[in-house]
Amino acid sequence: MFAFREVPTPVPQAGQVLVRVHATAINPLDYQVRRGDYADLVPRPAITGHDVSGVVEAVGPGVTRFAPGDAVWYTPQIFQGQGSYAEYHVADEAIVGLKPPSLSHLEAASLTLVGGTAWEALVGRAALRVGESVLVHGGAGGVGHVAIQLAKAMGARVFTTVREANFEFARGLGADVVIDFEQEDYVQAIARETQGRGVDVVFDTIGGDTLARSADVLAQLGRVVSIVDIAQPQNLIQAWGKNASYHFVFTRQHRSKLDELSALVARGQLRPHIGAVFPLADIALAHALLERPDNGLRGKIAIAVVA
Repeated sequence: MFAFREVPTPVPQAGQVLVRVHATAINPLDYQVRRGDYADLVPRPAITGHDVSGVVEAVGPGVTRFAPGDAVWYTPQIFQGQGSYAEYHVADEAIVGLKPPSLSHLEAASLTLVGGTAWEALVGRAALRVGESVLVHGGAGGVGHVAIQLAKAMGARVFTTVREANFEFARGLGADVVIDFEQEDYVQAIARETQGRGVDVVFDTIGGDTLARSADVLAQLGRVVSIVDIAQPQNLIQAWGKNASYHFVFTRQHRSKLDELSALVARGQLRPHIGAVFPLADIALAHALLERPDNGLRGKIAIAVVA
């Protein structure tokens, strides 16, 4: 349940910037925090939210990279302090980047967390290389639609699972092979499309039995990266025969990832897709929409803080 309250404007301390938030966005992590999944880490009531695009209002002592008036973007430190569903936010200079000039605040806010997550998964953990192949589960989602673009920019052959209605959307992002997971078993589809070899990397953004079944689509020495909580134990014995490695990502915040994403944006290789926009006053409606399994959304829900 959300309630609006007047609270004091944060004051930037040494090494911090105060940002006037222009836009934020919605992630599954946000509604998980709201419903109490992480109550031991984020006691409620709390100001949640994990994406910021805005303008520097003031800087604390020792800040050298930013000045009032700079347009910036970042993901607040997760589980540490106030989130982004507010008019003002204070953050350590080290996690803040200059907003890509070609992105609006709504677009920039829609990319910070999902972009950093996809980067850490595919670059930092999977170490995806030119000429390799990757299966992105949930290619029309917030993280998935960014992962397709990132993998393509890295020179990979990209497979993805989506509903048939999202085929053209996924192809437009750069997917080489699109699989309708409602009509075809993706394990069989990957076997057919790779002549039985399998893919080098699987990126799991959806959960369920994906971890266990991913071993069936891996090539030898393949890698699986997941950003989803494991609700129940899964049997990974099939991965043993593939010499597979599994990686679990809970993204960390630092400027270097934002700078890499900015470079891709500048080269025209990456752009977030906004599936819906709500004002901050309707944040509860935005959460309700994202939580619906049949919401039909593509990409992200953006939240306008400054009209």
